[in-house]
Amino acid sequence: MRLKINSSNWSAGLPVAMLKKKTAVKIGVHTKERLELTTLKKNPKSISTILDIIESGLKDDEIQLSSEAKSKLGVKTGEGLEVTISSPPKSLDFIKEKLNGELLSDLKIKKIIQDIVENNLFESEIALFISAVYKNGMNFKETISLIEAFLSSGKSFTLKNKYVVDKHSIGGIPGNRTTPIVVSICAAAGLIFPKSSSRAITSAAGTADVIETLAKVDIPIEEVRKIISKTKACLVWGGSLGMVPADSKIISIEKELKIDSEALLLASIMSKKLAVGSKYILIDVPCGKNAKVTKGKAIKLKEKFEKLGRHFKLKLKVVLTNGDKPIGKGIGSVLEMIDVLAVLDPTKKGPKDLEKKSLFLAGEIFELTKKSKKGKGYGLAKTILDSGKAFNKFKEIIEAQSGKVVELKPSKYKKTIYSKKKGKILGINNKKLASLARFAGCPMDKYAGIYLHHNVGEKIEKGGLLITLYAESKSRLAEVVKYYKEKDIFTIA
Repeated sequence: MRLKINSSNWSAGLPVAMLKKKTAVKIGVHTKERLELTTLKKNPKSISTILDIIESGLKDDEIQLSSEAKSKLGVKTGEGLEVTISSPPKSLDFIKEKLNGELLSDLKIKKIIQDIVENNLFESEIALFISAVYKNGMNFKETISLIEAFLSSGKSFTLKNKYVVDKHSIGGIPGNRTTPIVVSICAAAGLIFPKSSSRAITSAAGTADVIETLAKVDIPIEEVRKIISKTKACLVWGGSLGMVPADSKIISIEKELKIDSEALLLASIMSKKLAVGSKYILIDVPCGKNAKVTKGKAIKLKEKFEKLGRHFKLKLKVVLTNGDKPIGKGIGSVLEMIDVLAVLDPTKKGPKDLEKKSLFLAGEIFELTKKSKKGKGYGLAKTILDSGKAFNKFKEIIEAQSGKVVELKPSKYKKTIYSKKKGKILGINNKKLASLARFAGCPMDKYAGIYLHHNVGEKIEKGGLLITLYAESKSRLAEVVKYYKEKDIFTIA
């Protein structure tokens, strides 16, 4: 059926078409089904779109298109289109195969990723792919194919320097905001550190969320090149670079599902490191009974990372760190940045556990790159931090990203919880703590979160400060306090 493009202008984030119900009935298509749209030009172009049905604003011979659909087709208002029912993409069959536990070929994986990038799959179908991988996993060959598919789906750039480094944590630990500190220390030592980070998936904040409290993180790749050339480093959101677009789409849906599959984790991390041309990579795997992965799973994950590193001819090291307790005092974007600034600024006293872990990771990178001798990396990192050079480098990076280092404060709406008994804090449930922070509004509410007055292993008096809860409204705070009282987060004896 031939239809004319209506004049309405709107964006949906993906290709969407709208029809009157009467017109949809004639075509034989229903809402949320697929439409095939084909231009009437000499060299016709076709795309598949999602259909929405509207009651008014359209004539019988008209179709409304989102700006994304118009852009993909290269059409304007008033032009004609051939509109037919579209069959589901073949990649949906491949996703179902994975759901049934079958191994996927290189071509099938590439087709799934291609269709994700080109918006040929609904969000529910992408969620099905994520669930299938989460349920059945991927073998080494499939994981390699997934990484290569991620890489081929977007841009990449190569930095002409011997010492291009990167680090990544698999997450799962509240706080643990080591990345800005490590990047600043390493860049101050002359290493090139093109750090692209994710936003939070299941945590209270991702590195990109934290940096955004002071500077822009949504920066195009051309500008990132200039920033790195000027400062030797960057702290940006990976989704803005157009480098691994499939990963960004998958992460956004993983965030809603609150699941993080091993194969997708491996592919996400490795593809982003390869896309920026990293030659030396440090992977932090927090582990323990209270972490995302147990010690046993961490060892297996370490082996897989190292095998992938060898395959792609990288200098890669995996360190297993203690994941049984939070790192730092603050949990939430602003509160975590306050911790970072306190560690970086030599005139302030930041959380010792955050400082110690950051120095350890920076030291490991120094030894990996042979910037320092074995066993001397930690000392070099501490010298750079104590001198103020790392703080100066951090300020330089923030300014290059159109920001400024200023004093930050969390929300004015707060509630401090006091200990009901005297004793020693034997444990803090990380998962419940992260859930509490997200209930407070993290990561969307930058000024919300949690401040820990005491951590695991510390003694506390009856009536002593235990935790302060922050929310961006009185009503939200009341709900957070109620939520906290329902959870057994602290073990004190």
